[in-house]
Amino acid sequence: MDLSPEQWMIGILAAIIVGVSKTGIPGIGILVVPFMAAVFGGRLGTGATLPLLIFGDIFAVLWYRHHARWDKLGALIPWVLCGIAIGTALLWYTGVQGGTIDWLNIIIGVMVLIMLGLNLARLKFGDKIVPSSKLGLVSTGTMAGFSTTVSNAAGPIMSIYLTGMGLPKEQFMGTTAWYFFIFNLTKLPIYLFLSFVLPSKPMVNSSTILFDLAMLPVIVLAAFIGKWLLPRIPQNLFNTTVLVLAALAAIKLILDQIH
Repeated sequence: MDLSPEQWMIGILAAIIVGVSKTGIPGIGILVVPFMAAVFGGRLGTGATLPLLIFGDIFAVLWYRHHARWDKLGALIPWVLCGIAIGTALLWYTGVQGGTIDWLNIIIGVMVLIMLGLNLARLKFGDKIVPSSKLGLVSTGTMAGFSTTVSNAAGPIMSIYLTGMGLPKEQFMGTTAWYFFIFNLTKLPIYLFLSFVLPSKPMVNSSTILFDLAMLPVIVLAAFIGKWLLPRIPQNLFNTTVLVLAALAAIKLILDQIH
């Protein structure tokens, strides 16, 4: 791996955020997307993030596995798979395009800003934006599948959906834990296949694999920190900081490609 000290610092911070977000503070996970893109670029950053998320998912499932609401997940699954298919097609399309612009960086930046907008809308309007109709269910599942495939950024969508269901904290954590564990595993062969058929623009390479292996102990430590932090951090300050940092990182991803 040929990473600069700055890239290592950002990557380690991203791994810490993965562990903390999976076990105690889900909202912070949105920061991982632009941080990993800053280390590896949009395409490799997306691929490098996935094994970290899966490893964090294991802890979340172990701790909250008995609290999942499978009826809420089951209604979404067909539409999430549709979104994954659309996202896979986009990853293939951007992979065969020429030019010096990393369009996936721009797409990820825009997706993060959209997710942040949804978070802000949920804070302002609450249950008014919860998808309760059939169309809302279809759009929620499709958007979640698409965003998780393209940028690993489905967290805010799932938060809006499950919060609107009025789930207690444990059921919320258990349902999201199983959702992300199942669909992150589903994406793994897709990323590997795209890397095989598009070797000039892979989703995964030797550098990302070595980085992921190096970050596993960091995620273990961060997972325990997440459980410890949850009742101790002021929620309003935390929410504001996450939103501002994620917005700045997403804007930088876009500006770096259009300058």
